Formats: sequence, structure tokens, C-alpha cells
Amino acid sequence: MVAEAKDSNISKLELLNLPGGPQAFELAAKFCYCMNFEITAGNVAHLRCAAEYLEMTDDYQEENLIARTEAYLDKVVIHSIEKSMEVLSACESLSCIAEEVDIPRRCIEAIARNACKEQLASSFSHLDCDGDSSELKESYIDWWVEDLSSLRIDFYQRVISAMAKAGVRMSSIIASLMHYAQEWLKGIGKLQIWNPARLTSNGGAQEHDQKLIVEALVDLLPTEKSSSVPLTFLFGLLKIAIIVDASIACKLELERRVGLRLEMVSLDDLLIPSVHKGDSLFDTDTISRIVVNFLQRMENEEAEECGYESQGFASPSHGSLLKVGRLIDAYLAEIAPDPYLSLQKFTSMIEILPDYARVIDDGLYRAVDIYLKSHPVLTEDERKKLCKCIDCQKLSQEACNHAAQNDRLPVQMTVRVLYFEQLRLKNAMSGSSGEGLFSQKMSSGIPSAAMSPRDTYASLRRENRELKLEISRLRMRLNDLEKEQTCMKQEMIDKSGNGKTFLTSLSKGIGKIGIFGVGAPTGNKCQKPGRKGKVREGKTGRSRRYSVS
Repeated sequence: MVAEAKDSNISKLELLNLPGGPQAFELAAKFCYCMNFEITAGNVAHLRCAAEYLEMTDDYQEENLIARTEAYLDKVVIHSIEKSMEVLSACESLSCIAEEVDIPRRCIEAIARNACKEQLASSFSHLDCDGDSSELKESYIDWWVEDLSSLRIDFYQRVISAMAKAGVRMSSIIASLMHYAQEWLKGIGKLQIWNPARLTSNGGAQEHDQKLIVEALVDLLPTEKSSSVPLTFLFGLLKIAIIVDASIACKLELERRVGLRLEMVSLDDLLIPSVHKGDSLFDTDTISRIVVNFLQRMENEEAEECGYESQGFASPSHGSLLKVGRLIDAYLAEIAPDPYLSLQKFTSMIEILPDYARVIDDGLYRAVDIYLKSHPVLTEDERKKLCKCIDCQKLSQEACNHAAQNDRLPVQMTVRVLYFEQLRLKNAMSGSSGEGLFSQKMSSGIPSAAMSPRDTYASLRRENRELKLEISRLRMRLNDLEKEQTCMKQEMIDKSGNGKTFLTSLSKGIGKIGIFGVGAPTGNKCQKPGRKGKVREGKTGRSRRYSVS
């Protein structure tokens, strides 16, 4: 540098952007003057980069600083996970010269390789361990999970990718992802979720870093279809991704993963707060997309079947669909009291599920009733539109009794409920359990000769769903009739001397009101058998308009 200087009388040199700064230069100077100092995992990265910058190669002296630091890296660092992590962390403060001398790549591969070796060795020693020792061994295997959380996200992402390729257990990788998210995303708390104004005040580099971390963690999730990633962790990432406004691809991927296992989700997980001002309290749009992903999965599973007859009436896919139906009805009941929830969003959440996802509409009726109670300003037309989503034939006896006395329902809804209740009573008295309707559906399932094979298959699959639903209804109706028969027998035994007729006992059994609370009479006494009298008590002045004889 002195020789190449333009000024022959130069007395000062400036070493610009020296890797490691003054400390690294001081150690390099001590090396030049043969002063003793120790090369450690904490300073070897800085020394190696400073030596590269100062061109301390073997061309000027044998075993120069570059050779010494390289020997330490090859003989000490790459054989230890702990030292490799320490050197990799030191590379974060260095410039791109660390990548030029290939320090990060060697450390990352060493971490992945040594972690895989440790797990492989523990697998053999695990055969001789008892229960207590195996728990200690498992905690020892994953000791590096917490240490990895100290790495910057770009280095951490490269380490996890290398571990997955090397064959490290997926459970250990998932545990590391969860711990890393807990350490780096803990600043986003409940106050930030429920108060979006806090996010705009913070902003800046921290929010940008959190966005990058969320997107990187989602990219590192295992790709195979498995239940190894906890659903609570996926929902936690999804909520944070919404808050920090992560990329659309990131949020859609999380929604897809949740949708594949929607039947295993709890109600609390679905209650995602909305971060948009002036919107409803809960993010219903995200839940709608999750349900769409679940329905797409159902369609794919059905398409993989050889034929519709291979899906039994109690197939696992149909059972999952019924679970999701109950879950969404419970979700609707939770969000119904929201005063900012529009009727359009509420009805769209109801209609997103097919009819065969609900065997009974009691949960849906409860959600609609709560919405009507929380939104008294709805017009008559709006209430009619909302109540059209309820199938009166799929309401239980208790729900029908409650609906018949519910002043919040439109008159047409009450008329339909009373009609189907009388039809149900008539069928029960005549001993019919819906065989005619069942046979009618069976006969309608014969495909037309003019239909294409694809349309024929779709029609048969649709008829199969309807038959499944009808069988479920018949089973529920049979259980109700068996319970009422037991009740009537007991009443006839208890009141055999009082001249109680079969019709009176049956009417009392049907007239009992269950758990629907609002507007329902309390106590254990049976209601009077006359339906008109019952309706007249709950809806004064309206019974003559819609009584059905």
C-alpha cells in the first residue's frame, strides 16, 4: 500500500471496511510480530476475513494467518455443533467477505451433519434405555433447538433446510421452528391484535423483520401431508401473518394447511380478530377461505375413489364433514352478537357449507336466533332472507317448539315450523318414519340415459350424499321415537287408572321443550297437548293467522 501510494512521503494509511474492525487488526498485528494470542470460535471468523483482506497468504510467509485460521476451522469448528453455531453467529456482523471465503456454508453443513449423527447415535443407544433414561436422552438430543434461535433468520433458514436434507428428525425441526417463532415474534401480543393502531405507531424495521421471519418460517414447514405441525402453531403464524401483512402466498399457504385438518380445529382457533378498521370484530373472510380449502380436500378425496359405492354411509370423509358443520355452526353463534357483522357476511358463512354437511339445523337455528336478537333493526325482508337458510325439516323437536314461540322469527318461518311439526306428529301416529321419502330418493337416483358419464357420476355422488343424510335423519328420528315410547310406557304405568289415552301421552312427549332457553317455558311439567293453545301463549294475536289444522 505504501509502494502504490502516489505520495512518497505518506505517513498515514487508512484501512477502509476492514472485517472485524480494530480488534481483528490488532490480533493480526500481534500475529505478524509473533505475540501469543489464542484463536477461538469467537474470533476465528473475524481473523479469517481480516487475513483475507490483508492478503496474509503463504506467498509471503509459511503458515500465515489464513492457513492458521483455516486449520482451526477444519480441525475444531466443523466437528462441534456448538462451535459451528458460534462461528456462524459471528459471521452476521461481517460483510460479504465471509461468504467469499465460504465460512457460513461450511458451518451450516457441519451443524446439520453433526445433528444427524447425534440423533443416529442416540437411536442405537435408545434400545438399551428404560423409560426414564429415554426421556433424558430425548431432551439431550434436542439441546441445540434453543441455540439455533440465536441465529439471524437468513442463516437459520439455511440451517433448517440443510438439516431437512441431512435427515434430521422432522419432530426436532418443528420444535425448533416453534421455539424460533416464540423468541422472535413474541413482541406481537394480544394488545396489538385487538388494537391495530399500535402497529402503525411501531412500524419500521422491526415490523419488516417480523414479516420476513413469518414468511421464512412458513417456507420451512414440512411439505408432506401430516399432522406433525400443531394446529395452534399454524393458527398463531396465521394471525401474525395477517397483522404484519405478510405476502398473499404466505397467508394462503397457512390457510391451506389449516383447511386440510379443519375437522380437528377448536372453536377458539377460528376466532381470528379482524385488523381492518370499520370492519367486523372477527376475520370471517379468512375462515371462509379455510372452509373452501377443506371442501376442496373433500372433493379430491371423493374423486380418488373408484366409485361412489365404495364410500360407505359412515365414510370417514362424511364424518369429517359433519364435524366441520357443527364447528362452523358454533363459530356462527360466537360471531353473531358482533354489531358490525353485516347480514351479507353472516349469510355467506352459512351458505358456504353444502346442505349435507348438517344432519340437523339446531346449531344453525341457534346462531340465526342470536343474530336476530343482536340486530333488532333488520327489516322483515332481511329476516326472511336469513331464515331461508334454515331447513325446518332438519330441526329437532325441541328446536321446533322453541321456534314456534319465537317472536323474532318472521311469520312464514313459524308457519313452516308448525306445518312440519304437525306432519311429524301425523307420521309418528301412523307409524311412518319417512320410508316414502327414502324410497323416493332411491328411485330418483337412477341416471338418465341422455346424461354423459361424467354427469352421471356427479349425479350418483350427489344422490349418495342425500341418502347418507336421509339415513342419518332416520336414525335420529328412530332414537327420538324410542325415547318417547319409553316415556309413554312409564306414564301409562304411573297413570293407568286416570284414563290417559295414547294420544294424550304422545302429545305430552312431543310438547316438551329442551335446552333452547330464550322464550321457552321452564320446569319439568309437560305442555298442554293442543298446539294452537301453545302458540297462542307465545305469539298473542298471531296464532289465528298461521295455525295449521
